[in-house]
Amino acid sequence: MGHHDDVECREVLAELWTFLDGEPTKHSRAVIQGHLDDCTPCLRKYGIEKEVKALVARCCGHEETPVDLRERVLVALRSTTVVSDGTSTTVTSASVEIEG
Repeated sequence: MGHHDDVECREVLAELWTFLDGEPTKHSRAVIQGHLDDCTPCLRKYGIEKEVKALVARCCGHEETPVDLRERVLVALRSTTVVSDGTSTTVTSASVEIEG
């Protein structure tokens, strides 16, 4: 397994939702996939986010998410910080109020 610094992990984790939605460019998708293939903490976080997306899809049917809600959720996700020292991973999030 390769070594990734906190900045690279933060950048990848900030793009997880666009990756899950199939929105990044072909190059970005390859970079993110390569990182996930080599970084266990980020792959674990990706798996959690993938499950959350599947759960939301099951619970909410196929309704379109309102754009303003999607933007507020993305802001909240981007405020999340993941720090890994190779043996443990800490996830913290700034307090972001999501009103609906």
